[in-house]
Amino acid sequence: MLARVSTQTRTRPDASLRRALYVAAFIVFWMVAICVRLVYLQVTRHDSLSAKARYQQQDALETIPQRGQVLDRNGKELARSIDTDSVFVAPDELVQETPEDTDAQIERTAAGLAPLVNQDQQSISVQLRTGIANNKRFVWIARRLPHEIGKKIQEQQLAGVHLRQEPKRFYPNGTLAAHVLGFVGLDNVGLGGVEQVYNEKITGEPGKLFLEKDSGGNAYESYEIPASAGQTIVLTIDQSVQYRAEQALYEAVKKARAKSGTAIVVDPRTGEILALANVPTFDPNNVRDSSQEARKNWALQNIYEPGSTFKIVPFAAAMEKGLARPEDRIDCQMGSITVAGRLIRDHTAFGTLTLTEALAKSSNVAAIKLGLRAGDQSMHEYMKRFGFGSRTGVELPGETAGLLRPLKNWHPSSIGSLSIGQEIGVTPLQMAAAFGAIANNGIRLSPHIVREIRTSSGASVYRAQPEQREVVSEKTATALRGMLESVTLNGTAKQAQLDGYTAAGKTGTAQKIDPKTRAYSKTKHVASFVGFAPVTNPAVVIVVVIDEPSGAYHGGDVAAPVFRSIAEQILPDLGVAPDTDFKTPAELIAEAMPAEPAPSISKTNSEGRKETRGDVEAEVSVREQNGSQIVYASAANRSILMPDLGGRSVRDVARTCAQLGLQIEAHGEGRVTRQKPSPGTEVQPGHVVYVEFARSN
Repeated sequence: MLARVSTQTRTRPDASLRRALYVAAFIVFWMVAICVRLVYLQVTRHDSLSAKARYQQQDALETIPQRGQVLDRNGKELARSIDTDSVFVAPDELVQETPEDTDAQIERTAAGLAPLVNQDQQSISVQLRTGIANNKRFVWIARRLPHEIGKKIQEQQLAGVHLRQEPKRFYPNGTLAAHVLGFVGLDNVGLGGVEQVYNEKITGEPGKLFLEKDSGGNAYESYEIPASAGQTIVLTIDQSVQYRAEQALYEAVKKARAKSGTAIVVDPRTGEILALANVPTFDPNNVRDSSQEARKNWALQNIYEPGSTFKIVPFAAAMEKGLARPEDRIDCQMGSITVAGRLIRDHTAFGTLTLTEALAKSSNVAAIKLGLRAGDQSMHEYMKRFGFGSRTGVELPGETAGLLRPLKNWHPSSIGSLSIGQEIGVTPLQMAAAFGAIANNGIRLSPHIVREIRTSSGASVYRAQPEQREVVSEKTATALRGMLESVTLNGTAKQAQLDGYTAAGKTGTAQKIDPKTRAYSKTKHVASFVGFAPVTNPAVVIVVVIDEPSGAYHGGDVAAPVFRSIAEQILPDLGVAPDTDFKTPAELIAEAMPAEPAPSISKTNSEGRKETRGDVEAEVSVREQNGSQIVYASAANRSILMPDLGGRSVRDVARTCAQLGLQIEAHGEGRVTRQKPSPGTEVQPGHVVYVEFARSN
């Protein structure tokens, strides 16, 4: 009995030990499980849980950086960003204890915002309810409002409403250089021009605004990682040249009642584009008010048949290959030639002319004969050399390569068509670059619009180095410049003559293809002129293209005067010294008087002597009065309506008034700033027209 008790006593500690071990094992297992869980949460799930915590405790808004400036070549501001206020609502701050109170709060907020942001109260309410239903952190109400509106919204102290500063793109000169600059969308992305091409560089790096929130969702602290401003783009554009080109082009398109127009000014020595203008245009500050057609950059996208301006190619090819010289005589066959069964005529029947005379008079027959001498292979080669059929590479979006068929696809008569600027499509910029090669002693520099790129601190990170190649020899280029000068002196571009400067160039008048008949239209034309000045050392190449002018449609009548208007204004501004004598108003008026067999001129000189030609008597006299030169001219004519002389040069006014038989009292030099009688007034022959001239600042 005692032994049995003793055995039982010895076994009890063993059972307790087992139980203790079980408990200890459970505790150890529990601790291991906790540790594993902690490791899992702290290591494996760390990133996702941290992000979830941040989402619950913190709002992060991306801040838009300041876009870099766009400057002209002289540092004048063309585009910049200004600060504005954007309005957003935090939907969770509108939620109240009951649905009825929440609805009331939504309506109060919507009613307060609607008149200030120019939106419908109901639409704002719907946005807010949708935000609450979808658990959105914030809902945008209006973007980029003026600070005055933002201040009024802030004064309302509306529940859930917050303001955030955002930059807005601003173009201080309105429509100036719109097709070069482009514009920026609401998402701060460039959608045209250099704004699009250099969007990544101009945009900069966005920042972050962090809002710490308590358990009730109320913000109590914020901190920001600042955005980095974008780079500055310095253009080759000259703001003054751009303005003058746009004004001259606009007046020409308006006067001709044309569909559109383009004018480009290029420095042939550097390839820099000083101006690029299109009409119609648009205001990048109000893009929504413009049409898609107005936003197209016709200087790069308008493919047209160049007509006679293309004749530089057969002339250059023949001369470069030693097949012709400027003084050589060529039989123009009284104005007609047949190429592969196709009859091509001149606008006037010409006999034998020198090459210089043939180019001045724009003979189709002469150009075709030179093209035939050069041959298909050489003609195609020189078209490629001048840059036709290829993009210029200018730093703007949407450029087309034009239309130049491969040599194998030419028809037997193609050489005749191509020699006179048909069966090929070019852009205005390609024509400017081609004439730039002639102006620059045969070296073609790729036209470009960007001069330099700078960091926000002003350090230069890029400078333009345009590609250059020899198109023709310096000897051929020099000869062509002289021949093209004869076009303005004795040929189809007399209206391109400049006061104080020599000028050279070529007119073009091309029929457009009728899309319905696929044949050349008899009523729709493209008038163009491409020229440069001064002749011996050209500082500018200017191309003017007028699409579908009404009435007069020849390049010499429609486009050449635009070249003259632009060149006469910008050459002095660019510091280009005159290379020919400047004529006084008296000399210009005397020169403008009709020659035989037009109405006669009876001229009274300073001694009072009269000279008479023809059947009708007219007078020209000059005297000084209060330091101004006053010129009187008259010629008998019929009753007329007084034309608008505003902005015209002395030469223009002299020519116009002499032709109409009006007497001029002219004061000053430069451009017309005032006239009397006013435009549209009925006047009689011999009526005195008071005209004031002044030079632009």
